[in-house]
Amino acid sequence: MEKEYLKLSVLLSALCAVAGEGCSLELRPPRVVVGFGDSVLVSCVASRPVRVLGWEAAIGSAHTQRDLTVQWGVDSLKDWIEEPICYGVFFTAPRQCEEKLNLVLYKIPDSVSISAVSHTGPMVEGGQYQLQCEVQNIAPVQYLTLRWYRGQTEVYNHTFSDLTTDTPVQVSSTLLIIPNRTDDGAQYSCVAQLELGPEGPQPSPQVKSEPLNITVHYPPTFSSPDDETLEVTEEQQGAPLNCHAQGNPPPEYSWASPLSPEEKLGQTLITSTRLPPGTHIYICTASNHLGQQSKEFTVKIIPKGV
Repeated sequence: MEKEYLKLSVLLSALCAVAGEGCSLELRPPRVVVGFGDSVLVSCVASRPVRVLGWEAAIGSAHTQRDLTVQWGVDSLKDWIEEPICYGVFFTAPRQCEEKLNLVLYKIPDSVSISAVSHTGPMVEGGQYQLQCEVQNIAPVQYLTLRWYRGQTEVYNHTFSDLTTDTPVQVSSTLLIIPNRTDDGAQYSCVAQLELGPEGPQPSPQVKSEPLNITVHYPPTFSSPDDETLEVTEEQQGAPLNCHAQGNPPPEYSWASPLSPEEKLGQTLITSTRLPPGTHIYICTASNHLGQQSKEFTVKIIPKGV
């Protein structure tokens, strides 16, 4: 009884060993990344005697009898086909098996462009604006990363791994910005990058948009906002009063002071002269269509000999 049980265990072990041999097919290479229109060649190799070995594919199908290797290839791959399958019919169990080729056909985009959504012309400091990057005819989109740049600095990236289509598509990404005066003249751009893994081209293929230059308008502000007090003796030629302000569009200036009318027009730097001893007040106002700011200069004229 014990001998019969031992024989049964050996037989079961042998059957399990046969069933566990697996498919006995190897794809070389197992994953292929091909550019649209490029050639491709893959070998399927059997590790045990085979009756029939072949490739099932929409294009480039092939088969052989008794040979342990069969190749699948296309001179210029432009068809968005299902992944080719290598199949084998064997003399021993498992008598039939197959291996699917991990085939990635990629296409760089026809164009990548960037624009402001529903807005033209200058932006206003503190406002909210959306920039949009559009990518035309790219595949496969699940390998795409859209990278946003302000100048040379990456500010955001958008991936599309949740999409599964293999054929070329159009996709877009949006970026919300709240510009300030330091953004005036800044350049925004986006880069479409296909990250195809180690089997793909290195470095990863990418296409960059033309830059979008933004103009930001903001109200005038003075470099030195505090009011100023100056003491000047009668012997001096006067005191320079600098009313320069930063603003976009460039500010216009007006003065309320003892100056003559022709001296008050549109000047940022004046000199107080020919004034009697005492205290004199100058008020400068810088303004554009977004606002205005005023600054007061107090000039004390000290008599001779004091």
